[in-house]
Amino acid sequence: MISIFHIAFCLITPAVSIWAANRFKFFKVLGPVVLSYAAGIIVANIPGVHLDETLGTNIAGGAVLAAIPMLLFSTDLKKWVSLARGLLVSFACACFAAVVAAGAVGWAFRGWTDEWWKIAGMLVGVYVGGTANMSAIGFALETNQETFVILNAADVICGAAYLFFLLSVAQKVALKFLRPFEGGSPLPRGEGQGEGADPLLAAGEEPPSKWARKHIKPMAISFALTVAMAGASVGLSLGILGKLHIGFVMLGVTTFGIGASLFKRVRDLDGSFELGEYALLIFCAATGSLADASRVTGTSAILLAFVFIVMVSAAVIHFALCWLFKIDADTAIISSTATIFGPPFIGPVAAALKNRALVGPGLTLGLAGIALGTYLGLATAWALKAIA
Repeated sequence: MISIFHIAFCLITPAVSIWAANRFKFFKVLGPVVLSYAAGIIVANIPGVHLDETLGTNIAGGAVLAAIPMLLFSTDLKKWVSLARGLLVSFACACFAAVVAAGAVGWAFRGWTDEWWKIAGMLVGVYVGGTANMSAIGFALETNQETFVILNAADVICGAAYLFFLLSVAQKVALKFLRPFEGGSPLPRGEGQGEGADPLLAAGEEPPSKWARKHIKPMAISFALTVAMAGASVGLSLGILGKLHIGFVMLGVTTFGIGASLFKRVRDLDGSFELGEYALLIFCAATGSLADASRVTGTSAILLAFVFIVMVSAAVIHFALCWLFKIDADTAIISSTATIFGPPFIGPVAAALKNRALVGPGLTLGLAGIALGTYLGLATAWALKAIA
């Protein structure tokens, strides 16, 4: 009975979180991600309730496996090269900064835990792509469950603080040493605002909901493609390696997802991105349900410091490189948002910047980060392990 409750809770909580975030102002500020994660933590710590940790881990892993391809289906690789030089340079700087910061801080923490290189790789994943990438890397590297749960919680806490900075004084601070944004679209003439972009987002308004009856069929197709890609990745792992290797499977679904995005019919599947986000919320609820407070030790404070130092270091290195390459303040901030937070936060930050022109390019960079995050994270982790 408890297993049925656990599964139902993980599947239903995201829907309730989305509803609450759309209905109540306070919950909208927190957002569905925090609400889903918090709900999981609350359930995990109800006296007398003992959830199955193995089941929770499997739900979280399955959710990530489903989320990555569906998030990637709407990626338009051709638009990566159509972005203005400043956007591409700033994005490259943000990726480089994440790798350097996580690698350096991880090396400094190497005497504290045997999993320092895994944590560094996971943080590269989340600060280049997003939560889906961090989770995929964690599962691929078989990270300890307690480390995995605490790291997610630390990322939520530190991320909230940095998001507040971006939405409040980031532009004023950046303009102290970066040049101001010069008007006009950062895309070449005729490119528009980017696939999936809604100019209303820059005014702080919500995009039209994709959760409608007419989108059931394209969502079902997206899900079927995802299942097929996961099956193919598992088959390749068994055929090539002779065993089921989760790292190989995660790389497989990522590669298949990028490959599928090259086809316009796949990119035009309405609701695939939203379905991928829903899968991420299932992951958040499942991961939160593993956070039993009785299992938390002093490790959590050290991990929080680890994450905080990496995030701050990555941001400082990124903005320093933007100064070196003469990137404007708004482009630097949007690039930082795209890599650290991903597409969902581009609209609110663009609204805070009062810069409508960067909405579409920001969404494109966010999707590019999701596509690259798993590769860069795993490469960083394996490189650190090799030189240790």
